[in-house]
Amino acid sequence: MSAETISPVSGDRWQDEFERLRAGLIAHCYRMTGSYQDAEDVVQDTYLRAMRAVAGFEARSSLKTWLYRIATNTCITALNHRSRRVLPAGLGGPSDDPDAHVFDDESVPWLEPLPDALLGDPGEVVVRRESVRLALVAALQYLPVRQRAALLLREVLSWSAAEIAETLGVSVPAVKSLLQRARKRLDEQQVPEPRATPPELERALLDRYITAFESADVTAIRAVIHDDYRLEAIPHPVWFRGLDVCLPFLERHAFAAPRGTVRLLPTRSNGQPAAAGYRLDPVSGLLHADGLLVLEVTDGRFSHAVKFTDPALVTAAGLPAVLTA
Repeated sequence: MSAETISPVSGDRWQDEFERLRAGLIAHCYRMTGSYQDAEDVVQDTYLRAMRAVAGFEARSSLKTWLYRIATNTCITALNHRSRRVLPAGLGGPSDDPDAHVFDDESVPWLEPLPDALLGDPGEVVVRRESVRLALVAALQYLPVRQRAALLLREVLSWSAAEIAETLGVSVPAVKSLLQRARKRLDEQQVPEPRATPPELERALLDRYITAFESADVTAIRAVIHDDYRLEAIPHPVWFRGLDVCLPFLERHAFAAPRGTVRLLPTRSNGQPAAAGYRLDPVSGLLHADGLLVLEVTDGRFSHAVKFTDPALVTAAGLPAVLTA
């Protein structure tokens, strides 16, 4: 008999199932919360709740469904007391001044990326990448929490209306209403449809971008980005759009550091090409992790870049915290 049909469950067996599902649960909770750190906290809380409740598990549903139900409701409880997470573009329009004052604002509940290293085995990663795209996760945060949960359970996990109703404690007609409103609201966010890009092209573009950035070569950067390229950085509310602003900003500010003091390593995050950033510590002579740059490819060039200044993201991506110069 399978692990999903035996009842009651043993402690070892449900914990084995939990570990097998952990990466998928983190991805689900990340879509809900917009934060990989919050997602990991919720999944840990899910484990503790499941451990307390497993004795009463009657196998009316699979262990997988039961665990996702606990995780979903744990997310809803957590999100009822938190503000929506945003990218800088969610706060207002772009600046048209490449010399605009860029400042930190830690009071904003910023969206976080999800390194692909946290998505699990390679076969599972392929399935999950589409649903954790940065633009989609940002748009999902505009949905009320129950609408968000209903939509994700239906569209990502393919649950029935009856399963969603049981999870949310509402009727099936109420679920259908939640889904209708969620889809309408998500359509209003105008999330661009993903266009499949061959992995080799993405990697070639990323390598060119990294080489250009480390060389402070504005001309080479121009060759791999679109005319309406968007540049955002967290925790900075100020952001830029278009070559006339982005390129001067990069040249005057991002490229102002001496050569060799910045290094980028290729990685992936949110199912997108990304680069882990390092900066030289002049005292130790070592390069220390600085954050993660997540890029979006559209029609063979980069259309959007978001820099997340958080060294912990680099190690979460499976890369070292320190490099030798």
